[in-house]
Amino acid sequence: MRLVQFELNNGERRVGVVDGEQVREVQGARTVRDLALAAIEAGVKLEQQVNSLGLGTAHDYPQLLSELRILPPLDHPDPAHLLVSGTGLTHLGSASARDKMHQQAGDETAMTDTMRIFKWGVEGGKPQSGQAGVQPEWFYKGDGSIVVRPGHPFPLPPFAEDAGEEPEISGLYVIGHDAKPYRLGFAVGNEFSDHVMERKNYLYLAHSKLRSCSFGPELRLGELPQHLSGTSRILRNGQVLWQNEFLSGEANMCHSLENLEFHHFKYSQFLRPGDVHVHFFGTATLSFADGIRTQPGDVFEISQAEFGAPLVNGIAPVDAVFNPGTIGTL
Repeated sequence: MRLVQFELNNGERRVGVVDGEQVREVQGARTVRDLALAAIEAGVKLEQQVNSLGLGTAHDYPQLLSELRILPPLDHPDPAHLLVSGTGLTHLGSASARDKMHQQAGDETAMTDTMRIFKWGVEGGKPQSGQAGVQPEWFYKGDGSIVVRPGHPFPLPPFAEDAGEEPEISGLYVIGHDAKPYRLGFAVGNEFSDHVMERKNYLYLAHSKLRSCSFGPELRLGELPQHLSGTSRILRNGQVLWQNEFLSGEANMCHSLENLEFHHFKYSQFLRPGDVHVHFFGTATLSFADGIRTQPGDVFEISQAEFGAPLVNGIAPVDAVFNPGTIGTL
């Protein structure tokens, strides 16, 4: 089952089940978060909760997408209570990267921190279920205010040095009233980042991640397939500028999802009842690695058949929201 959140012409919200070219309203549902919390309280799966409510009015899905009435598939009425985070160096990547790792594996003093953490993940990122494996690289990206709706452009601030896509799978979670995280399912995501800034110095990674992101348009319920193959494209003036395959699923990762989830939710501050978490699981495919430099007007398109409609976003420059020397004093 795949769910979307959308708006009617009058702005009212609805939750829908994707059924081919149609979206069927879930009776009485206004948000996926409310559906999830109700399922937690009832002790049932989210799909069971949807089925218990039943489906109603049908809407034309392509029309909802073209009219930009599709919302992110999970949100929170207070954006401060939605946390966006991610993990890196989680995917096996290209053969050349693995070859490089093996060549350096005998001498850790010659390895970069990036390759060292990757090596640790290969060796200890998939422990037996119920056990903690090695920690992944982890980063904070922002709260709900940075989430861009499917079809809308990413804001490009004046201080940005790059506007790069990162095609990823994201896990979507709600914290129950029992202070326990519950995974609703997964969505295709674009973990938009500044790779030029990151390349200057790895300690700038935290800065490079403080950008917008997008995920959806659909939430896929259930477990993640072991192997996923999707396509990441960049369009410029309607023509394909760059295109490549991106792989995900545990068969293509050096960490298990259980291990990545444990090392995020082990922190008590991430277990506040009612909060929403969107966690990006990483990628091994970047146009930046192929020398591509995006620009305003370019369009990102990330597609994966298991997740339905592609995630599409553009790039649009925005004005500075704060300038040096303008802080107020009391």
